[in-house]
Amino acid sequence: MKNKIKTIEDLSLNAWPSHQIQIYDGWILRFSYFYTHRTNCIEQIGASSIPLEDKLDYCEEIYEKWGSPAIYKINPLIDSSFDQKLTERNYHMAHVTEVMTMELLKRKPAKLSSSVILRSRISPAWLNALFSMKGTSNQIHRTIVPSMYAAIPKDTIAAYVYDRDQIIATGLGILDRDYIGLYAIHVHENYRGQGIGRNICSSILDAAMEQGASSAYLQVVKGNTPAKALYSSLGFEDFYTYWFRQQYPVSLTDNHPSDS
Repeated sequence: MKNKIKTIEDLSLNAWPSHQIQIYDGWILRFSYFYTHRTNCIEQIGASSIPLEDKLDYCEEIYEKWGSPAIYKINPLIDSSFDQKLTERNYHMAHVTEVMTMELLKRKPAKLSSSVILRSRISPAWLNALFSMKGTSNQIHRTIVPSMYAAIPKDTIAAYVYDRDQIIATGLGILDRDYIGLYAIHVHENYRGQGIGRNICSSILDAAMEQGASSAYLQVVKGNTPAKALYSSLGFEDFYTYWFRQQYPVSLTDNHPSDS
């Protein structure tokens, strides 16, 4: 189980690059002007040699310079004593994320709609539609996020659904090894409840299988009941959870539960 968790943690790092990173004694410090927690947190990727208190002090100084709280991603591979240490330093728990997986050969056949268009690249129109559906108005985010998507080092499957000439739903599959990760599944609020999200997910999974993927994973914020129900109905099963320990609260206008 630990090996599979480590694999998915590696895949998710590849799938979602940050605007800036630093490597520090087995930790990776990620910064993206707080676009999402995942791209603005500290993750443990290797062994450490520097005393823990010194490392925590250093990271807090770096994130203070970046104008962001220090945030740590806590997954099942990390000793519980580390989470306790952060609690003692008055770090609070941000949101909890549930990781779901599926073996693609076991998935149920789906009736697909021809309205889902798949492309191998993320276009400016796709990204602008995503910004619009998420209500992303922060100009720093709108400036840096396109470069973050462009920096994804793996093959992608971008899904588009149009109504006339407007993109009203998006989805993104990221291929890595024999896995496909599902990201950026968004449907315009006026078009929800019509099975569009299901068609997007199924279309990406079918295309991924044709390209050799045998497993799938995704991440959904705990409490997002509609998304969880959709993914479960497609055949995804709960695998593990992770959460973020955050140094202090911050007011965000562009951060949404699906952006963990």
